Amino acid sequence: MKEKWLKNIKEILPYLLILFIVILVRSFIATPIKVNGTSMYTTLDGTEFMILNKLAKVNRYDIVVVDTKEEELIKRVYGFPGEKIAIENGNIYINDKKIEDPYAYGTTSDYEAITLKEDEYFVLGDNRAVSKDSRSIGPVKKSQIKGTTNFILYPFNRFGFLEKK
Repeated sequence: MKEKWLKNIKEILPYLLILFIVILVRSFIATPIKVNGTSMYTTLDGTEFMILNKLAKVNRYDIVVVDTKEEELIKRVYGFPGEKIAIENGNIYINDKKIEDPYAYGTTSDYEAITLKEDEYFVLGDNRAVSKDSRSIGPVKKSQIKGTTNFILYPFNRFGFLEKK
């Protein structure tokens, strides 16, 4: 009886190990996400399934998932802790220097200058006219950023990494 029990455990063990690894990866490393809405148009049309990388370092212009407690938003990072950010006449200024904004679609509404605190980031959607972003919700904390995403799983005709501009 004991030998049969050990044999059954040996047969099940690889499956349990695979399940454990999948749960570990999904919880701490990467997970699939669904894009909803058009706030990232023209980069994303709102129907994509992507991979969220929970370990990646956040860089300027990275696409991130932000948890606002009410919802998860997909946005692009523009401002980092300690930076002064302002939007005037549709132009973005970081530390009083105008930056290139290759991802903007539509006109970016003005935003009074602020200096981001130690743990704050400024995020914008690419489709500025419809985006709920830091202009309306304020800066986001590092703890609200769940990870970065730049890999499309679906639709299959867009499968792969997003091109940087």
